[in-house]
Amino acid sequence: MKTVRTSESRFEAIPDFPYEPQYRDWQGMRLAHYDVGDGPAVLLQHGEPTWGYLWRKVMLPLLEAGYRCVVPDLPGFGRSDKPVDDQWYSFDRYTASVVTLIDDLDLLDTTLVCHDWGGPIGLRAATIERPERFSALVAMDTGIFTGYQKMSDNWHHFADFIASHRDIKIEMPIIGACATELSPETVAAYVAPFPDVDSKAGARTFPGLIPLEPDALGAEAGQRTAAYLKTDQRPSKVFWADADPALPLDPVGKAVNALFPTADPLTVVENAGHFLQEDQGEFIGTEIVNWLASLS
Repeated sequence: MKTVRTSESRFEAIPDFPYEPQYRDWQGMRLAHYDVGDGPAVLLQHGEPTWGYLWRKVMLPLLEAGYRCVVPDLPGFGRSDKPVDDQWYSFDRYTASVVTLIDDLDLLDTTLVCHDWGGPIGLRAATIERPERFSALVAMDTGIFTGYQKMSDNWHHFADFIASHRDIKIEMPIIGACATELSPETVAAYVAPFPDVDSKAGARTFPGLIPLEPDALGAEAGQRTAAYLKTDQRPSKVFWADADPALPLDPVGKAVNALFPTADPLTVVENAGHFLQEDQGEFIGTEIVNWLASLS
């Protein structure tokens, strides 16, 4: 299997993300994660087409409150190695990469915080794969892909665009799905892991992995995850941006909130797009801290 590794020099000017990566070997490649702070663990799982940098604003209140933030870069993203073959990428492999991290770090009593594709991956890990290691669940602008879900027209336009461009512009979906204007330095940070066409295989393939029919590849795992959640009694909380163009608050956000029987009323994040961590990250981090404090 051929992989590429993004040069560390491309990460030298990353703003507001001073955390040193840690590395581990997995299936012949080097995967990165960030393990910062002490105390109860919070696993923050990114999706498409981002990396651990997405969580920097959310991490600040968590770290200040004494939590430990564990932030993986999925294979093909961030500082992790990137298989160049589009066919390598699958829902099962992404999930396995996260499950082995959980096991390698021996995470226990963990709070999952997940976004975008980080939801199907992280929630599968926290239900049908390693439920005993998680004590609370937080989801935001994500979903469970059972094959029964209906994707928005905007999502279909995005998926069609990605499918027709091998050398995709990583910054385009991020800029287009934020409610606030990103600085050039922030945009450059999201682009940094992807210097060429080969390095973008993971970002190219994510949209096509979503099962659109109940018998499509990956749908069965999503169905089992959804079934587990419907009877799950662990504390859970759902955030949703008020202006997500890809996964609209109504009906998607409300439907996702209904998957969690113990969830508080849906927390609507105002003045935020799909990448609500960019628009309102510190607010979200503070809300998670306060919610976790209320549980104890």
